[in-house]
Parts: sequence; C-alpha cells; structure tokens
Amino acid sequence: MQDDLFGAPPPPAQPPAPAPPRAPARKSLSRVNAAPHDEALRALASALPPRVRLGTSSWTYPGWAGLVWDTEYPDALLSREGLRAYGEHPLLRSVSVDRSFYRPLTPDQYARYAAQVPDDFRFVVKAPSHVTDALVRGEDGRGMQPNPAFLDPDLATHDFVAPALAGLGHKVGALVFQLSPLPRHLLHNLPLVLQRLRRLLLAQPALGPTAPAGVLAVEVRDPQWLDPLFMPDLAAVLRETSATWCLCLHAKMPRLADQLPLLRMLWPGPMVCRWNLNPLHGAYGYEDAQREYEPYDRIHDVDEETRELLVRTISGIAGAGQNVFVTISNKAEGCAPLSVRALAQGLARC
Repeated sequence: MQDDLFGAPPPPAQPPAPAPPRAPARKSLSRVNAAPHDEALRALASALPPRVRLGTSSWTYPGWAGLVWDTEYPDALLSREGLRAYGEHPLLRSVSVDRSFYRPLTPDQYARYAAQVPDDFRFVVKAPSHVTDALVRGEDGRGMQPNPAFLDPDLATHDFVAPALAGLGHKVGALVFQLSPLPRHLLHNLPLVLQRLRRLLLAQPALGPTAPAGVLAVEVRDPQWLDPLFMPDLAAVLRETSATWCLCLHAKMPRLADQLPLLRMLWPGPMVCRWNLNPLHGAYGYEDAQREYEPYDRIHDVDEETRELLVRTISGIAGAGQNVFVTISNKAEGCAPLSVRALAQGLARC
C-alpha cells in the first residue's frame, strides 16, 4: 500500500490545456454609415415645400439604428462622425445644436459641422447659457448667484453669433436665445428683462449678408412672457430687432395654440419651433421621458393635438413663402426621426 501511495513514480505530466481561441479583433469604427432609404421615403421628402426644414434635437442616439444609421454605433462616435450620415436622410434637413448651450463653440467647430451636411441644410443653434441664464448654476442645476453676464450684448456676439456665422456661413438657420427660467424678482419685472433683451438683439450683426435664411429667435421657459397684456410689448421688440419667437413645445409653457397669437403679431415672418417634451410628463419630466423612451427607437406617446396643429401651421406659413425650421426631441413622442416622418406625412396630405 505504501508503495502504491508513496513509492510509485509520479504520473506523467499532463500537457497544458490549449488556450481558448481568441475572438477576432473588432474592426475599429471610424465612420458612420447611413441607413438605406427606400423610394417611398425619398418621394415623401420631395413632396415637402422647399422652405420647410425638419430635423431633430441633436443626433447622438445609437437607438436610431435602422432609421438613421445602418447599425448601432457608440454615442461618442455618433457625436464626432454621425452628422454626415444624418444629413443623408431625405427628411432631415435641419438639426438643433444643443451642446452650444453648455459651452461656446469655435468657428472651426461650426465649420466642421457645416462641412458634413448638404448645401441646403440649415442649423438651429442654441446660445450659451452664460448669456441666457440669469443665474450661475451649480452642477445640480440649482441657481447659486446672479449671473453678471446675463443678456450681455457683446458676449452674445463674441461667444455665439459671430462664431456661428463664421463657421456655418449660409447654413445658419435660426440662432436661438433660450432664456432659462427666471428668478422670481425678474419675473416680477419682465419689462426690464425685455429691454435688456432688446439691447442684446439690436447689437447683433445682421445675418442676411452671410445667411439669407438666418434669423435670430427668442425662446423662454416662463409662461408669463405670453400674458396677453405683455405680449404686444414683446412682439414690438421682436419686430424692431428683426427677430422672431421660437415656439417652445414644452410642458412648462402653454400649448402651441396659445403661442400662435404671438406669431400672428409678427406676421409675415418665419417659423422657428422646438418640440421638446410631451406634456404628459409634466414640467419637470425630462428624466421620466428619458427613462421611458430610451433607446428612442419607436414612438411611445403620440401627441396628436400637437402634430395636427403643427401640420396646419407649417403648411400655412410655408405656403405664404416663409421659412420654417422645426426640430424635435426624442422626449416629444419617443423617437424624433419617426416624429419627423409623421409630420412630413401630414404635410403631404395637405
């Protein structure tokens, strides 16, 4: 037994197990390809009035695979390289550049965007928040102190209008000053804010020589701006400064039907609209919408009232020879490219 246990020669060493086969290296992605587009989509796009430019709010969404991209790409790659493929979509002839709200962009950054899209494409660009927010905010979004640069005319030119014109050139569509919600003391003194806004708008260089279709637009997030007693003063300033109202379809603001009276006061003129958030989520429902709608690959909540009125409004304004810029967020119905298609189909029936 001892011989068996201790005296026997050791068994021959087993050969090492072969290493598992290595997975083939993933091909490095450096280009985003557009999804194939059928003739029905191209025919729908050709039926749109040439002055109507529909688009989305940004373009960095992997869930648009099969709709805008041929496959799913990382959002970082889409941010860098996706705009060229986006611009190949027959219906997407505009886009809202939202990143400029958080940090000013340089002329070179704007020029890189412009080089990626067709000649008749037009950009809707948001002004930096350090010009349009009355408060300096912390990382959590809470206002910490008054912003001394709020509605500063020179800063608006230097950090926004001049670089956008230099980089985008004739592809400027609407340069949007989106005023963040005002603190209470300014809401109680809107005429003062309006006069500061007037000075800012008057100080900007004319867009026409560089961008014949370009327009300055004002968007707000406080319904007090649309008080019937205040609206004529607001319209007078917009007319004087050759600016327009940006229809803000957001739960914090009155519905589209209640904003159209201001647009009528500015007639004739272009239409700028940013369809941001489905009202069923409430005024602070961005995170709820994001949680419910990601990855933004299908329509979740049809807003038929907004669709129908947008179609009628777009049709009337474009039919009178005015430019129309409408950009749509995924938070509007769940999938911005499909919301764009629904609007186009409605316009085709008009």
